[in-house]
Amino acid sequence: MQAVVDVLESEGVDTAFGCPGAAILPLYAALEHRDIKHLTVRHEEGATHMADGWARTNGRVGVAVGTSGPAGTNMITGLYTAQADSIPMVCITGQAVSTKLHQEAFQAVDIVDVAKPVTKWSVQVKEAAQAPWMLREAFRTARSGRPGPVLVDFPLDVQQQEIEWDPAIDTALPVPRVEPHMPRVERALDMLLAAERPLILAGGGVVLGECHERLRELAELLGIPVQVTLMGKGSFPEDHELWAGMTGIQTSQRYGNQSFMESDLVLALGARFGDRHTGALDVYRGERTFIHVDIEPTQLGKVFGPDLGVVSEAGLFLDAMLAMAKRRERGKDFSGWKARVGELKRTHNRPDDYDTVPIKAPRVFREINEAFGPDTYFTTAIGLYQIWSGQFQTTHKPRHYQVCGQAGPLGWEIPAAIGVKSAEPEAEVVSVVGDYSFQFLVEELAVAAQYDVGFVVIMLNNEYLGLIRMAEQGYGMNTEVDLHYDEHGTDNVKIMEAYGCSGRRVVDPGELADSIEWARKEAVATSRPVLVEVMIEREANTANGVRIDAVAEPEPVS
Repeated sequence: MQAVVDVLESEGVDTAFGCPGAAILPLYAALEHRDIKHLTVRHEEGATHMADGWARTNGRVGVAVGTSGPAGTNMITGLYTAQADSIPMVCITGQAVSTKLHQEAFQAVDIVDVAKPVTKWSVQVKEAAQAPWMLREAFRTARSGRPGPVLVDFPLDVQQQEIEWDPAIDTALPVPRVEPHMPRVERALDMLLAAERPLILAGGGVVLGECHERLRELAELLGIPVQVTLMGKGSFPEDHELWAGMTGIQTSQRYGNQSFMESDLVLALGARFGDRHTGALDVYRGERTFIHVDIEPTQLGKVFGPDLGVVSEAGLFLDAMLAMAKRRERGKDFSGWKARVGELKRTHNRPDDYDTVPIKAPRVFREINEAFGPDTYFTTAIGLYQIWSGQFQTTHKPRHYQVCGQAGPLGWEIPAAIGVKSAEPEAEVVSVVGDYSFQFLVEELAVAAQYDVGFVVIMLNNEYLGLIRMAEQGYGMNTEVDLHYDEHGTDNVKIMEAYGCSGRRVVDPGELADSIEWARKEAVATSRPVLVEVMIEREANTANGVRIDAVAEPEPVS
């Protein structure tokens, strides 16, 4: 296990998140007195989400550690989340001794088979001499192609053996690059320049590929408006004249959907066409042409067949297209289309300047946008608050807006924020949460308090399972979604205080700015999480629908 720790250090792991147990103690013995900081979590799912947030922030491979049996099964949700959002992660689990695996030994479960559907690779190390090489391959697999999670399971007797190992002559395994086939790049450029109203759609692959600057350069060179998916949020500056918003049936803007509906060609980079982005496919596809660029070949045609598919890293594709575009004469002028998108941005908006009590959610995000600068990191999970965030929150930089997009596990945002802050200790981190999701992994506040991980928590509390209540309207019901009891239900400020943290409750929109500023200062002063609990109207809806051309607006719009 000393060799395993050598590999972890050389792969760039400076922080690991986990929970020790009898079957993984040899690894913990090897970690002692080494340079890897370890945060002892309160639940193994929390460890995976912390490793997830850490990896999303710095682009390296996150590491979570657990013992045998339920530790591994508790990690499954985090593995699924990482797989769904293409986040590189290695989970290391302990296991009962090899000779006992067939005898129903204490906490012995076939975690390798359990984890296979939600990992890129799940493997048990059966020979001690394989250990460092399995870890090397685990990191290469996690980083290669479409990134994702790997689980490596170590029986206790394997961990305890000695092997020959010299870290001085060891290094990481090479990760192959996925380069585009140049005739397809040229065809893509021809199609782009033949369009009248093209859009570039940046997905999570642009963020993961660190190619946002090349995206902006291409958009400016050709004068083509840019949209992002939820996972691509931050890959293009939202105050740019070519910004065209987000399309979708939930996390979208009115001008984003309208711009998309008026487009005639979409160049999608590293996007998977998730169903909450596309809505009804016949409307989404329409008569427009699609070019789909993705690092993973099997993504092409998974949702619908594109007019042109290109297998490539987003960055290498952009490099090739930029080079080709610069060699061509400037013939096509998209200024009229750019002006039309600009007009839609001015005329197709939703209000956020409410001053009523109870507080309306868009007002909360107006205050968030005004209070926090472009270098702030945000985490948010799943619910009405995430949808409002996608609709109203402004993002400036890649990796600074983090959301569990496809899996959507409740409770993700607090441990993810701990991971973000662990990766960037000097950064300001904000976790936007719902009152229900907050309680799923609330125990991880103790980790933040113990290890001096300070960040701001802004809670939108409607005392409801708001997203489910909204979905129930289609069934004519309102059942089992009310969390209200006594005065405010759970006293979330007292929960914070119980963990050695602090918080305030806000009921008037006029108190928001001062409360957020107090929380920012308090998080720095105490190096602990600080809560601003915002009591919003209980039965509020977000703009939503099943088709991007027919999104219902719950509030009057201009």
